[in-house]
Amino acid sequence: MKTLTLTLLTILALAFNANAMTDVDSQNLPLHELYKDDFLIGNIMAGGLHPEDPPYREDARELEILGREFNCLTSENNMKMMFVQPKEGVFDFKGPDAAVDFAEEHGMDYVGHALVWHAMVPDWIFKHKDGSEVNREVLIERMRTHINTVVGRYKGRIKYWDVVNEAIDTKWIEDPESGKKKQVAFLRDTPWLRIIGKDYIELAYRMTHEADPGALLLYNDYSMFDEPKARFAAGLILHLKSKGIPMHGVGFQGHWHLKYPNLKEVQRSIDLMASVGVQVSISELDVGMLPLLDDYKGADVDKKAELDPAMNPYVDGVPKRVLKQQARRYREIFELFLRNRDVIERVSFWGTLDQYSWINDWPVKGRTAAPLLFGRDYEAKPAYHAVRELKQ
Repeated sequence: MKTLTLTLLTILALAFNANAMTDVDSQNLPLHELYKDDFLIGNIMAGGLHPEDPPYREDARELEILGREFNCLTSENNMKMMFVQPKEGVFDFKGPDAAVDFAEEHGMDYVGHALVWHAMVPDWIFKHKDGSEVNREVLIERMRTHINTVVGRYKGRIKYWDVVNEAIDTKWIEDPESGKKKQVAFLRDTPWLRIIGKDYIELAYRMTHEADPGALLLYNDYSMFDEPKARFAAGLILHLKSKGIPMHGVGFQGHWHLKYPNLKEVQRSIDLMASVGVQVSISELDVGMLPLLDDYKGADVDKKAELDPAMNPYVDGVPKRVLKQQARRYREIFELFLRNRDVIERVSFWGTLDQYSWINDWPVKGRTAAPLLFGRDYEAKPAYHAVRELKQ
């Protein structure tokens, strides 16, 4: 009996020590290791690593956090057309080269962003030298040259491409039958659409697939929790698939807030994408806490507003109670992601440090935003710990 008791005590002690070691180990693991069985945990790099890498920002402490905590990297700006091909036929790859090198050195997958977008494009792309608008054939050839050059340069090194970005728009109209307002979705009115026609999207995906047949092709957009927009995107994906284009996934940008979206709406959109056979990436996650302006949800970069001091309350720091609210919100969001781990393959934050978040200048330039996991002091915020604790 004494021997049996000692054996049981030994087993219990070993089990306790194993659990204790697991707890200690998990406390030291970076985010991407904690979530390695669930989905990729990504982030962004604005430029490259040197002053000549446009758009430039070098912060050694930021890079240390970036390389430690994340296993997927997205080009925030360095592959957008205005930076990578500022003049026709003149390509600048210093920033993208450095970013892709950084990703490979740290064992990170890479997301190229964004090949075809209506914003952040150079003036020359849609015009002749005399200022007149180009025709369909000229613009198609310019698109082809750009995609072949950029995608071809990184063939086999970039896993995902956000081929077309934000091609869908919405508006509210009056339903003639009910007399009530309803939201409808449609292709955004852009020079790409006006000059080439609606098949510009199909052409962009075909060109990207031809330039790198091994790359996974994504469509990326904001406010994908809006049902009309999500349904339009699902229809677009089915259309492209019917044309033989290997669509892999959809990016939900995830520029969200303490007060929106309703996570039931997000779940509905995730289910919709699963039904058309694609993976979901939460491609640009941040959780804002600044006061909301009317109709400024999502990430429409064309929208701007004037700075009102009342709309910028956290200049001297965010109160602890608000940081706790943000942490709870991040926890709820990640609980949703974990419930959908079979459909969600990536969660990428749109920034590492609050001081570099694009939200500081959108939709109001000069506000003091704090939507990310790490603060201006480089320290992890309660939101970071809330995300970790789900896996510890």
